[in-house]
Amino acid sequence: MTILLDHTIPANAPWSGVLRQGQTLRITDLEGCQAVDTLFYSLSDPTERYSAQDTVLSQGSPYVGLGTRLMSNEGRVMATVTADSCGRHDTSAGACSCEANTVRFGHHTKYMHACRENFLLALSRHGLGKRDIVGNINFFMNVPISPDGSLAIVDGISRPGDHVEVTAAMDLLCVISNCPQVNNPCNGFNPTPVRVTIRDTEG
Repeated sequence: MTILLDHTIPANAPWSGVLRQGQTLRITDLEGCQAVDTLFYSLSDPTERYSAQDTVLSQGSPYVGLGTRLMSNEGRVMATVTADSCGRHDTSAGACSCEANTVRFGHHTKYMHACRENFLLALSRHGLGKRDIVGNINFFMNVPISPDGSLAIVDGISRPGDHVEVTAAMDLLCVISNCPQVNNPCNGFNPTPVRVTIRDTEG
């Protein structure tokens, strides 16, 4: 297999890249317990993008894991999770924002960096903006759902070196926020770097 990209995303930082049909993106949690907020867009038409609702409905499960087909808002398969050493990933809790931080954790957190700002930075490089941010996948984030439907963000279950792989079913723009959240345990209160690799399955 041919490695096309091997990049470490620093703690707190955004990243974006192109994933062609048939190529595989691997995200590695280098130090463990690090949420990686991720969005996918059709490269040919970014108005077609990842849909958490369609993904959950299609598989009948609120979690993303091995074999999950990541669905678009047009009802098409964008990619499939083809490897997963962690076991469960969230697609319900969304991305942290300055506004949400203020509501959840107090006004003193208003100016802390958040995933929504990372998404905006990355999307702006591709001519996209606020209206293009939708519900995302939180790889490695542990969000159990209680019987009454409430969500809780708790300590992560990913260990150093855990990885997840996504194989594209169409040409994609991938946008990542290496989550900067320090007010809840999704990053162990200590954001750390993650590694992304893209490989071609032929060659």
